[in-house]
Amino acid sequence: MTNPYDMALEQLDKAAEILDLDESTLNFLRHPKTIYQTGVPVKMDDGTVQVFTGFRVQHNDARGPFKGGIRYHPQVSMDEVKALAMWMTWKCAVVDIPFGGAKGGVICNPKEMSQGELERMTRRFTHSIAPIIGPEKDIPAPDVYTNPQTMAWIMDTYSQIKGQRTLGVVTGKPLAAGGSKGRNTSTARGCIFAAREALKVKGIEPEGATVAIQGYGNAGSFAHMLAEEILGAKVVAVSDSSGGIYKADGMSYEDVIAHKKETGSVSDFDGAKNISNEDLLTLEVDLLIPAALEDQINDSNAADIKAKVICEAANGPTTPDADEVLFENDVLVIPDILANAGGVTVSYFEWLQSFNEFPWSEEEVNKRLEEKIVTAFNAVHDIAQEHNIDHRTAANVLAVGRVSESLSLLGVWP
Repeated sequence: MTNPYDMALEQLDKAAEILDLDESTLNFLRHPKTIYQTGVPVKMDDGTVQVFTGFRVQHNDARGPFKGGIRYHPQVSMDEVKALAMWMTWKCAVVDIPFGGAKGGVICNPKEMSQGELERMTRRFTHSIAPIIGPEKDIPAPDVYTNPQTMAWIMDTYSQIKGQRTLGVVTGKPLAAGGSKGRNTSTARGCIFAAREALKVKGIEPEGATVAIQGYGNAGSFAHMLAEEILGAKVVAVSDSSGGIYKADGMSYEDVIAHKKETGSVSDFDGAKNISNEDLLTLEVDLLIPAALEDQINDSNAADIKAKVICEAANGPTTPDADEVLFENDVLVIPDILANAGGVTVSYFEWLQSFNEFPWSEEEVNKRLEEKIVTAFNAVHDIAQEHNIDHRTAANVLAVGRVSESLSLLGVWP
């Protein structure tokens, strides 16, 4: 498996070469500002104490406070978190919001933990990282296997430590705890807005376009719903960790989500053929949405990809080697730092609302999100056309250029 941090550095170097970035600035950007690792002791339901390992990496804050999710997963690693923190820096810059990049994680298997154990672990981890987070310092958000409830626990714990209610310490909170309308669908909505623009570039009418979605968590399932609602597209394949399903004449979101809620997986859906996650990636469709984990499209399967557009709802699903093959085969890849930037964009909106404690309507949130994503897509596409480069490199050129400009203005002190 490709090391995600090596991937992130390779992408940075490629953008830096096009920008003709000076060696000092490049060296600055290659290294995180802060790396924090902590033991997280938790009293389990059986009375024993387990010590989990937690991370928080803060990459760069030249453009604003650190921002990035916290994930709970058995395969969380330091290199993964470092890569995700760097990608968050570029993600915030490419959609032009005033945040820098961070990421956090705890090595655990939340599927094997009770709600009480998850709460105690979250609160203990929050207590440990409390000195390095805050509304104007570092603002966590949900990620893999964390959710609005997790964010409510973090906000409450941090508020108890500070002795005052602090809404802005996290985003992705439940609405009843100061969250933003539209936040739960924002990652998928931003992805679909970007996909719509890419389909237009490829000369494909969004209405009736065929779609395959790998991963059926928050981003993947809502991408299914919004592909129907916004694009009028036909979703012919979806998958989750148990496997995938394919139906040539399409499957409705309402039917698939009802089946998953009833059975626990998308497999064995009525009228559909069971397929593997690997098979889903190589289906002949107009739009492929990888919404699972890293390293899904690589040098072993890139040449077999038949989709016209790939829109990365997941972080890091495509390796650099695969990028080269896809570009040669005229597949338009909307990179993760743009394709799934809807989440951090609406997180920014939530952060603003937290300071004012004045909620926006869902219509206003979605309208502002669409403007941000469409503007960013057009800027990235223009750079790709100008330099005859793939859209990932173009997005990195845009983002790295913005961050390096801020660095040059701020300087290095002392």
